[in-house]
Amino acid sequence: MNILAIGSHPDDIEFGCGGTLLKYSGKGHSIFLMVLTKGGVGGDPAMRLKEQEDAAGFLGAKEIFWGGFNDTELVDNHVTILKIEEVVRKVTPDIVFLNYFDDVHQDHRAAALAGVSATRYVKEVIFYEVPTTQHFEPDIFVDIMDMLEKKIELVSLHASQVNKTRVENLSILESVRSCANFRGYQGRVKFAEGFKALRVLRRI
Repeated sequence: MNILAIGSHPDDIEFGCGGTLLKYSGKGHSIFLMVLTKGGVGGDPAMRLKEQEDAAGFLGAKEIFWGGFNDTELVDNHVTILKIEEVVRKVTPDIVFLNYFDDVHQDHRAAALAGVSATRYVKEVIFYEVPTTQHFEPDIFVDIMDMLEKKIELVSLHASQVNKTRVENLSILESVRSCANFRGYQGRVKFAEGFKALRVLRRI
């Protein structure tokens, strides 16, 4: 399959669905990433670009597509939708992963809404969560017990962001583990990633 993961900033994808992408990649599926901004407000954009490239290599991604938008200025409009649609046409994805639309960060909200429009003909579109996501109630769980340590290593490649949680004494790596444990409990396994389906087609 061709799998496209779309994120507002470098590190969104890795936190939200990194374990699942590692599993898909390990089984020979083709992974593509689209990152809409370089995260220039949250750090040095050149450094964050390099971190994202390193993460994509770790994932075994075929290609990164950059949206070219400014961090914190992403909006759900015709331009954003067309930019995502262009990548969707190139990749012809079987599955698309998106930021969730209920989020305190405006870029995540805009990416989700524009992504919903741009992927309207894709048969499987799934939302992932990040630390700023709100009111997220997963209805799909992926067991990442065998991938948790690799996911932590993957997220750690975004080194400039590891300690930028805005929560005292909490790193993003600790957040990865605790989130996986919580979603795992809900999914009846030890560690999982949780997803919310926009649309999932099953051929029977």
